[in-house]
Amino acid sequence: MEDDRQTTGGCLCGAIRYEFDGPPDWVAHCHCATCRKHVSSPLATVVGIGRGRFRFTRGQPRIYVSSPGVRRSFCAECGSPIAHEADRLPDEIHLYHGTLDDPGALEAEAHVHAGEQLPWFEVHDSLPRYEAGGRGGTRPIRRGPRRAPDSVGRR
Repeated sequence: MEDDRQTTGGCLCGAIRYEFDGPPDWVAHCHCATCRKHVSSPLATVVGIGRGRFRFTRGQPRIYVSSPGVRRSFCAECGSPIAHEADRLPDEIHLYHGTLDDPGALEAEAHVHAGEQLPWFEVHDSLPRYEAGGRGGTRPIRRGPRRAPDSVGRR
């Protein structure tokens, strides 16, 4: 069965708008330091899309080269982070989940870069956690949180 849905999103002020066709390739919570810094949060939920199914429909984001081969985009008007792209994955764009018009429609499937997860932050779900990326047959380091929910916040 063909999935003909169209997903839309954009920045806070509306200067940047985008859309993509079909389902995302993947959705993951990323704990890496650069994603955390770009979205100013303990983690960034990211939506992977094939570049051929993605297009900007209004405006073009500014680009910041955050590390060799990695570009992060944002709205020059309101500062909203939009996406990141990497030379090692030339056929993909990774959108920040918070820019979706309906973020409730796409759920995360995994945690990536869990090796960089902040020690005081935990998400209590049963999703697989990968030390780095979760591609190419990599095995998760665990499923679910590092500790039980009743121990969070206790010293």
